[in-house]
Amino acid sequence: MTRLLRPLCRGTTYTRLLHLWVPMLVVSVWALIDDTTLWVPAVVLVPLGFVPAVRTGEGVQARLLLTPGHEDAAFSVAPSANRRDRLRTVVWLELRMLLGALTTGVCVWLPVLAVELVRLAVGERVDDIPLLRDAAPHWAYALLAPLPLLALYGAVVGLGALATAGARALLGPSATERLHALEERTERLLERTRIARELHDSIGHALTVAVVQAGAARAANSPEFTDRALTAIEETGRAALEDLERVLGVLRESERPASSRPTLTDADRLLESARASGATVDAEFAGPLETLPGPVSREGYRILQEALTNVLRHAGEVPARVHVRVAEGALTLAVRNPLPDDGAAPGRGSGLRGIRERAALLGGRAHTGPDGAGDWQVRVELPLG
Repeated sequence: MTRLLRPLCRGTTYTRLLHLWVPMLVVSVWALIDDTTLWVPAVVLVPLGFVPAVRTGEGVQARLLLTPGHEDAAFSVAPSANRRDRLRTVVWLELRMLLGALTTGVCVWLPVLAVELVRLAVGERVDDIPLLRDAAPHWAYALLAPLPLLALYGAVVGLGALATAGARALLGPSATERLHALEERTERLLERTRIARELHDSIGHALTVAVVQAGAARAANSPEFTDRALTAIEETGRAALEDLERVLGVLRESERPASSRPTLTDADRLLESARASGATVDAEFAGPLETLPGPVSREGYRILQEALTNVLRHAGEVPARVHVRVAEGALTLAVRNPLPDDGAAPGRGSGLRGIRERAALLGGRAHTGPDGAGDWQVRVELPLG
């Protein structure tokens, strides 16, 4: 019983009823002008449905009244983009008018019928309703009086559900809109992945440098070395804060340009940071780095940053060789360092996966692993086209 009466406590039942009543306001105004041509409003809806903005208005109304409190993606709020959308809008307007007429009829006549049955039960005659005009007054009609009200309840709930289903079918997004929504969702997911990689590479590098420097300073027990370590930690932390602020700026401003991100022309600060942490870095750059396309140069910087971070995190103070070359329509970036004494591979987690993802995103390839000569190598090739 509680489940049966639950719609009475839902606001959606009454907002849907209001949605069905709205078209009848126009019909009521027209009835005051000429009650013999009530079909005219239905005819006027046909050209009205071909107006692109009408579909937007109907979609907004459906969201607010048929599914209040929910951002229902089943209702499109975009203007009609093609002939098929306009025809669907016309059909919806006519369906809404029909359902509105039925709703108005049951909301008027079923309560009247219940009242007339009560009048018959108390001994009065009924002349207003042809069905009861010849009925003789009798107390038993009181037993029938609740039936029209129950029918009214069922009709209001059922017609509201029918209107919602019709709106989803006729005001739903077209194939083009669904494809556009899917592309936007894919773009958002890609952007989230890119931001996650940015934070991992930048913050991870800064924390690794800070940990290595702090540990070395404690072991050295030298005021001069400690001063240099604190300076390196300060500089690395400041750079990480700048990167963090930039990433947060991207989150706040979706159209913020990516040109502010560091590129391979800024690679010196990565090398100095690694050297300040105790690693010996031998770097060789060949080719015009300043001519690299922006996406290739920016992703190359992050790949180099992650490779050096892995050296510091997993191999410690070991000599590392960096080779960056721009030639033959490709950027080749290689970082090589001796494996730790225990032979453990320097990392197989999200950092190396991020390197491979960055390379694949630009149509390149990445190789990470032992090279057979006792060294660990990260080698990435990115096309410039």
